[in-house]
Amino acid sequence: MSQPIPENLARRLDEMDEQFEVVGAQLMDPEVLSDHNQVRILSIKRAALEGPVLRWREVRRIEAETAELEDAIATGDDQELITLAKEELPELRTSREQLVEAVKTELVTAEDKAVGAMILEIRAGVGGDEAGIWAGDLLEMYERYAGIRSWSFEVLDFQPGDHGGVKSAIAELEGEGAWSELGYEGGTHQVKRVPATEAQGRIHTSTATVAVLAQPEEVAVQLDKSDVKESITTAQGPGGQNVNKVATAVHLIHEPTGIEVRMQETKSQAQNREKAWRLLRARLYEKQQKEVDARRAQERASMIGSGGRAEKIRTYRYKENLAVDHRLGQSFNLGELMQGRMQPLITGLIELDVAKRLAAL
Repeated sequence: MSQPIPENLARRLDEMDEQFEVVGAQLMDPEVLSDHNQVRILSIKRAALEGPVLRWREVRRIEAETAELEDAIATGDDQELITLAKEELPELRTSREQLVEAVKTELVTAEDKAVGAMILEIRAGVGGDEAGIWAGDLLEMYERYAGIRSWSFEVLDFQPGDHGGVKSAIAELEGEGAWSELGYEGGTHQVKRVPATEAQGRIHTSTATVAVLAQPEEVAVQLDKSDVKESITTAQGPGGQNVNKVATAVHLIHEPTGIEVRMQETKSQAQNREKAWRLLRARLYEKQQKEVDARRAQERASMIGSGGRAEKIRTYRYKENLAVDHRLGQSFNLGELMQGRMQPLITGLIELDVAKRLAAL
């Protein structure tokens, strides 16, 4: 006898089936079709729902067919039909079990796949100038991976290091799978190598920190614009000196939470304002999600580990050409990784995360 699907999972899958139909209908609406941004958002959402929904429908079909065959065996009097039914049942039950496992896996990742954009914040950590160079190397690694995945990659803010690299950088990545794949990168990235500035050839240890933020749709985050104080100033350079005479830098303060955003990357006030609001929404969304996760422990606060900057997630050892991911307990080819060929690492992290989430169902 097949194991029944828990009622809460069945209910969630039925809800996703309804959402799939609604999104499909919206994509046929001429008004929606004229809005390219809406089409993109809805297409990503539909793609995230499609896998679990289609498998769930197949599970339901097999269950109905199984019930018919079991009834034929119990009440029928045609021995030939009964024999055929008994032969078909084991195969149907096996197919159902395989589909149920597949649909559970897709269920726990569907929400992540529906997020079509994310923000990466990279900051130099300990290690002086070398830490800034290392932070710049990480930024390039993610940009290369985005290129391989055909995602868009836009730097929203860039503070250069004094001797190369970056003090801090904020980038937005957009494309199907961006959040579900790179949402694991939050934490401290430690590097052990001989810096270019080291004359004695000694290995130094430096760090850079990465924060990952899901980029929500405007409707997904509770943000009242009247709660935000906005000011426009001239852009500031190192040491506080004005780097341009025109007021183009945008400074936002979300007064209920104290979250602040300053954006001065471009010389256009309008572009800086748009980028600042996007970043504010992402930071506020992260805060709201953490509050939800604190109340509902079964929903993950972050992907594998806390995702906090203080948590060392990976060590990059240049001498051995290895990158050790401490969550997986596995090593990966460092040269390949830095060229943006991160897929084996990301696949391992996804599999670990899915296993943990399935165990918590």
